[in-house]
Amino acid sequence: QVHLVESGGGLVQAGGSLRLSCAASGGSFSSYAMGWFRQAPGKEREFVASITWSGDSTTYADSVKGRFTISRDNGRNTVYLQMNSLKFDDTAVYYCAAAQGGYVSLYPVWKEFDYWGQGTQVTVSS
Repeated sequence: QVHLVESGGGLVQAGGSLRLSCAASGGSFSSYAMGWFRQAPGKEREFVASITWSGDSTTYADSVKGRFTISRDNGRNTVYLQMNSLKFDDTAVYYCAAAQGGYVSLYPVWKEFDYWGQGTQVTVSS
């Protein structure tokens, strides 16, 4: 079983920054595509960002383009989400996910991912 553990969430003022981390264990991290999703209160889970197994390609939701950056360190079995210029609407539980095939759709849906973390809360004050 692959285990994913997110960290780095918290409370931040609008305009501030946070970096989320997701540590993977129990599998071949370097073979997985990785993604970040989020779910705000009263809303559906939505795609945020993804990265291919090698890190050579990234994709972002329109709502976070230019503000968020996904990256990975295969030596540390960790994927990151750097979040800058945070807005109130970024408030959500953020989940990391892994896809065994190493690639996902350009704008993936949650069903494309095989493993999920428990989530970490990000709260942006307005």
